[in-house]
Amino acid sequence: MKYILMMNTMKASQQGQGIMGWSKHDLEAHIAYMMKLNQDLTNSRELVSAEGLSFPDQAKRVRAANDGTPITDGVFPESKEFLAGYWIVDVPTPERAYAIAARASAAPGRGGTPLNMWIEVRPIMSQPPK
Repeated sequence: MKYILMMNTMKASQQGQGIMGWSKHDLEAHIAYMMKLNQDLTNSRELVSAEGLSFPDQAKRVRAANDGTPITDGVFPESKEFLAGYWIVDVPTPERAYAIAARASAAPGRGGTPLNMWIEVRPIMSQPPK
């Protein structure tokens, strides 16, 4: 079954300067950890897709107007958290998805201390609900 693992992070104002305030060494260690995780999931054939996302100041919400043309809105500075990235994994059990999420959660932050950030895990529907 496929699951999406979504990594949310606090906006920079809630965590000092956020990741942009980390030392070069800490940032490189964090990225190396994530690349190793992705390589391990690729090797085990569990990784479908993984992407980091741009910062919220690049985001827009879009809806259709009555005539179908796009209406955009954003950016929303009042938001406390934002989606930083995601993995789509194809694993046999929810417990395996949880184990992968826990590993992603433990990515190192400043000084190598594990971030232990929340990772939201949701099944991906293979068909519409009945």
